[in-house]
Amino acid sequence: MTRCFLCVAVLASVSLTVVAGCDFGSRRIRPPSVNAATAAQAAMKEYDADGDGKIIGAELDKCPALKSVAKAGDRKGIDPKGEGITAENLQAAIGQWQIRGVGRLTYSCMVLKNGQQLQKATVKFVPEKFLGADYPVAIGTTNKEGAVAMSVPNVSPEGVAVGFYRVEITKDGENIPAQYNTETTLGVGIIRSQPDGSIEVFNLKY
Repeated sequence: MTRCFLCVAVLASVSLTVVAGCDFGSRRIRPPSVNAATAAQAAMKEYDADGDGKIIGAELDKCPALKSVAKAGDRKGIDPKGEGITAENLQAAIGQWQIRGVGRLTYSCMVLKNGQQLQKATVKFVPEKFLGADYPVAIGTTNKEGAVAMSVPNVSPEGVAVGFYRVEITKDGENIPAQYNTETTLGVGIIRSQPDGSIEVFNLKY
């Protein structure tokens, strides 16, 4: 999984408008309800296998969403020193987006198969269980360039709730390996909007 900067022609095919706690008439788009402390403790219970108070190393492999934002020096990193994600890290991250009132962000991605655009693939962002059963799933279908703007179905305006997601990619008639769907190793942590002109890239190799 990488992030790249694409030409205007590709970006024109996906929406890049930010929806961040804005007012639409009398209706304000708010973030999904989640208790930061409860979610953080649930994450530790699920992924801190050795009980040392942090999620690190092989434990992060079990949670690709957290792994995607745990990189030292990453602009989105919640573990900038690479010492492991703690309950305090997670509670603070979730608490911050609740305070900011970010309701929904546009989030674009591209799917490649061995470096070539994979069109008509279904991409699903499935929220981590620790966010709660009611957290919304986002879904989209790649266009001819392999690009897609993710969105929660049947809601307006379009976009994705800030959160931690497992990424599942399937395509009718194509046997995409389980490591990209039912046993996915792909994840995203959507904490803030993408930099202008950027897009998340998933290069499937099979």
